[in-house]
Amino acid sequence: MNCTRTELENQRIERITRAHVVIGIDIAKEKHAAQITDYRGRVLTDRALSFPNTAGGFEALLRWIQEVLDQHKKRKVLVGMEPTGHYWHNLANWLLDVGIEVVLVNPVTTHRNKENRDNSPSKNDPKDALVIADVVTRGYYTEYTPHQPEFEHLKRIISEREFWVNHQSGLRNRIVRWLDMYFPEFTQVFKEWDGTRALATLHAFPLPSDVMQMDAEAIVQGWVAQGMKRAGGVSGKTKASSLLHAAARSIGKAAIGTEAHQEIRRLLEGYADVQERLGAIEQEFEGLLVTIPLTEPLRSVGLGSVTIAYILGCAGDLRYYAHGQQLLRRAGLNLTERTSGKHKGQIKLSKRGDSTLRKVLFLAVLQLVRHQPDFKLWHARYVQRGMGKMQSILKLMGKLARILIGMVQRGETYRSPEQATLAA
Repeated sequence: MNCTRTELENQRIERITRAHVVIGIDIAKEKHAAQITDYRGRVLTDRALSFPNTAGGFEALLRWIQEVLDQHKKRKVLVGMEPTGHYWHNLANWLLDVGIEVVLVNPVTTHRNKENRDNSPSKNDPKDALVIADVVTRGYYTEYTPHQPEFEHLKRIISEREFWVNHQSGLRNRIVRWLDMYFPEFTQVFKEWDGTRALATLHAFPLPSDVMQMDAEAIVQGWVAQGMKRAGGVSGKTKASSLLHAAARSIGKAAIGTEAHQEIRRLLEGYADVQERLGAIEQEFEGLLVTIPLTEPLRSVGLGSVTIAYILGCAGDLRYYAHGQQLLRRAGLNLTERTSGKHKGQIKLSKRGDSTLRKVLFLAVLQLVRHQPDFKLWHARYVQRGMGKMQSILKLMGKLARILIGMVQRGETYRSPEQATLAA
């Protein structure tokens, strides 16, 4: 049975009993600050505890907690913290290992509750720890459940892949900049600068002055020397002639010495290295996905391996989700509205969630609309009814989330509506 948001908040509040102490921890890189309250938010300690982000610091925190439990005759502990960067992981996992429950508080919630205690927007670590504890006692938290090892592994690889994708984008921009400076007509000859023939050209004779020293046959031989298997033929000679013509009319900056050659060589080597790393990461994705039973249901919808890896790495085990709306909320794709009195505000996406998951769901729907028959049909219908294309994509993101969670909950693979009707 699905609960409303209010019911869930009430359940979180009722979970904290008279036997509990609630600990708010303000996370930092080197030193954390902790403060303890009871279930009603009353402070139980004279001052906050500052402890280092080390095993000794964690043990000092545990001794301090035990002293407060003994002093106030409490039996249960609930620790709340903000998921600040990556600094909180080690402490949260250590607390779970010693049997202490951990919950997470949204930093936005903490920021908006800073003035509750002293009517001041001032900020310091002990105050932030106390605000976090207050927020937890009011039920504004989420459970912290570490991903299973395979999902944690996917999450780590996703982070690594995002780094290299960003690096690849930077290199692409630098190469395009180089072409704009030295050979702006290059993209008139080759639609994509990173195509096989275009890359062979950049490796062998990147500057207009290099090309003008050759004839069409020499250019073709240069491509062969770069490893092209079908460099010649009618299309090859035509492309070589076009390159010669573009080089003769180039307005590119005249290269001085060998600097331009050295720069493009380093950029191309870096680009090839990143491509190789990304290929290795995708192979690692494939190896991991084979071990995860959820892969086949997701693949049956029409999703590729990288998309599936991103969804599972960002969202974790989809079997823990009761409804597609929970997945949308995790991605920040739930709708919000500001309404007051007679004023009815515009409905917008909250965007309070995992931006990487939000991005991958958006890109997944774009691919499905292009290639998957059902999504292509649904998109066409929505647009025919007067819905904007972007509105249709957002609606289909919601449909995709419901389909994914529904399949996983029932242990089924995807069937089109027509197939489902026939099976029924």
